[in-house]
Amino acid sequence: MAGHQDKRLSTWHRPRSVLVRENPAASSTCAFKDVEKEKETHNYLSKEEIQEKIHKYNLAVTDKLKMTLNPNGTYTGFIKVQMELCKPPQAAPSAGRPAPGNGGCMNTLHISSTNTVGEVIEALLKKFLVTESPAKFALYKRCYREDQVYACKLSDREHPLYLRLAAGPRTDTLSFVLREHEIGEWEAFSLPELQNFLRILDKEEDEQLYNLKRRYTAYRQKLEAALSEVWKPG
Repeated sequence: MAGHQDKRLSTWHRPRSVLVRENPAASSTCAFKDVEKEKETHNYLSKEEIQEKIHKYNLAVTDKLKMTLNPNGTYTGFIKVQMELCKPPQAAPSAGRPAPGNGGCMNTLHISSTNTVGEVIEALLKKFLVTESPAKFALYKRCYREDQVYACKLSDREHPLYLRLAAGPRTDTLSFVLREHEIGEWEAFSLPELQNFLRILDKEEDEQLYNLKRRYTAYRQKLEAALSEVWKPG
């Protein structure tokens, strides 16, 4: 996966995002806005900018999984991917290792900055000798912000190592999750995520109703004031 280092960083595309809320066990520092801003404002990073980011990243690393800058401006490093599958995928009969089930096992991959989401999914399936099509799976990122989690399905053209670099090494700030893609948009999320999403929708609905009532109350007051001026005795 760390090969093919002749490519340059490509233009980033904003993924389709879904907002859910969870209660992370550990308090985390939010890097969601930083990651989104990075994607919007930097279509290309110079070698000097990449070098500075990698230097800061490596200073913050606590598990020795550091990034390495190559002479051509690309870089290599590690990402950890949580396997959240509804059922064990089909593996080759002669597989030397068991296929990941629904236990949420964590896998570490060494990849390049040129590797896309699609290539990362293929590498994970190849690692476990899974015979199912990569099109049946999707890679998500979870961006933690206080007590909220922004769960976003990544485009196949995005580069996970860049997202890891932009967010920093802490997995309680940003993490990657592999899920089944073929079962539908809502079924890709766990039951607690869906319940929390409904609570957020209820909160947003209450806020919209409050704003609507306040707007019409103000309009009613102005109308009544205008009517009182019309009917004021001369």
